[in-house]
Amino acid sequence: MSREPIRIANFSGYFGDRRTAIDEAMAGDRFDVLMGDYLAEITLASLSAAHQRDPSRGYVEYFVDQLRPHLADIADRGIKVVTNAGGFHPARLADVLRAEIAAAGADLRVAHVEGDNILADLPRLRAAGHRLDNLDGGAPLTDWSATPIAANAYLGGWGIAAALRAGADIVVCGRVTDASLTAGPTAWWHGWAVDDWDRLAGAVVAGHIIECGPHAVGGNFSGFLDIPHRRVPGFPIAEIAADGSSVITKHARDGGAVTVDTVTAQIVYEIQGPLYLNPDVSVHLDRVRVDDAGPDRVEVSGATGSPPPPTTKVAMFGPIGFSVVNSVYVTAPHVQDKVALIREQIEYDLPEGVALEVTPLGTAADDPESQWAATVPLRIMATAPTAEPLAAADMTVRLGSLYLQSIPGFFHDVVAGLSSTPRPRIDYWPGLLPMTEIAHRVVLDDGRAIDIDVPPQTTTLMQPHHPEPEEVPLSDRVTRVPLGTVVHARSGDKGGNSNVGVWTPDPRVWLWLRRFLTTDEIRRLVPETKDLDIVRHELPELRAVHFVFRGLLGTGGSSNTRVDQVGKAIGEYLRARQVLIPDDLLVHEVDPGTDTAR
Repeated sequence: MSREPIRIANFSGYFGDRRTAIDEAMAGDRFDVLMGDYLAEITLASLSAAHQRDPSRGYVEYFVDQLRPHLADIADRGIKVVTNAGGFHPARLADVLRAEIAAAGADLRVAHVEGDNILADLPRLRAAGHRLDNLDGGAPLTDWSATPIAANAYLGGWGIAAALRAGADIVVCGRVTDASLTAGPTAWWHGWAVDDWDRLAGAVVAGHIIECGPHAVGGNFSGFLDIPHRRVPGFPIAEIAADGSSVITKHARDGGAVTVDTVTAQIVYEIQGPLYLNPDVSVHLDRVRVDDAGPDRVEVSGATGSPPPPTTKVAMFGPIGFSVVNSVYVTAPHVQDKVALIREQIEYDLPEGVALEVTPLGTAADDPESQWAATVPLRIMATAPTAEPLAAADMTVRLGSLYLQSIPGFFHDVVAGLSSTPRPRIDYWPGLLPMTEIAHRVVLDDGRAIDIDVPPQTTTLMQPHHPEPEEVPLSDRVTRVPLGTVVHARSGDKGGNSNVGVWTPDPRVWLWLRRFLTTDEIRRLVPETKDLDIVRHELPELRAVHFVFRGLLGTGGSSNTRVDQVGKAIGEYLRARQVLIPDDLLVHEVDPGTDTAR
């Protein structure tokens, strides 16, 4: 007999997310599991630096403060807690939590999952012939100029499931995949087998939807103007049934909204295409459906799964130099000429080895109605392989000396000040390693260890090839308006690649969108991509077109010099571009039952 759906409540989507989230969840609706995701690729880079400075640290310390007030209540209510706040030291975080639990007099058992940290194993693995080929370009790790200071393999959810099955109440992980934090508890709850591919695929999709917290409840959503009580959107809950289908909802008392579009936004976020790879299962996203199931309830179904790939990703980080960033301001007229002069003056007599990037942010209004409408911020980034040339360049002195000899109206934000302190730049290498080389295991509170086997079956699948659509026929009546008038978009990062998903809730617009938004058109609309390799896919069930811009973010968010470091605003930029849209798509349909526009 099938067990009732498991209810998993998210309380964190990234390192730095709202720290009151556990307080809010504990005061909200019923749930079975508290799940918190803290790790992103760029977060791992910062945590690795902290761990290098002090090997006893490297976990998310404020998670302890979040959990401490609720330990007794968690024990009384039989709630399970699963998180990747362990970062680079899950064993240490588990010990810290045990001390907190003892002080609170609570009856809770803590286990931790390990095996993801393979930094010490790299020499052995390379000697054994493992190339750790780059996931994007295929080059071997020996081609990387950086020396790794961190190497973490992405683990699946079966270690979490084993810990819960052994009686753990709190499971602390390092670098498991984000979706594993949901798939692991779900597999434990429903007693799934390791080859229940379709069910596992459904749980991974649900985990992907709720892993980013308020994203699924209207946060960072292109339709934010339609979200009620958007000042403080709540955190999502996934109700996952025994067949892998789910309902995404939220705590009734909290702000925000869960809609078909907020859920779709998260499905297309930070993916590489219709094939979504996980160490436990390969998920076919092109079969996923989302349907309105009532107020703040969205049903997600149709996910199918195949055996996972034989390899898993290893996130490696290494220092590649230092940077200093400052901002000054340029006021119209003659903005381009003024920027050119500032660049020339800063570059004059720069120490050898220092590279400069000068980026104007925005444009001045033609007839500005305020000083600020005439003002363009100018971002100035200096980089070098070592800190010494940047210290010698002394950007504080260099920029501060331009007031009487540079452009008319030169100024910077005196309150914010100028900086000359070099900050490390950390590069990213996503390598591939056979899962058979990973010592995935669970360590229980009594010291016993449970080894986690690799999946019984693996297969290598490639992203499907979707041909470009036929050219869209010209309509007799069109209007030039922003693309965002009729579509939503969400963009993000996967290492050095940026992705953007563009979708519409309107079936009529979908017929136009899929034919209009070709690869050639996206190159025109996003000029930064014109020389890049672009991958285009369609997700008809979601009425979405999805693009991957390979290399737009350099080698990864932690090292690239773009202002929008991890590509979060590319989707909104795309929606702001004006295009010719048929007039009949700009007219809302009328519901004959209510005689009102919809």
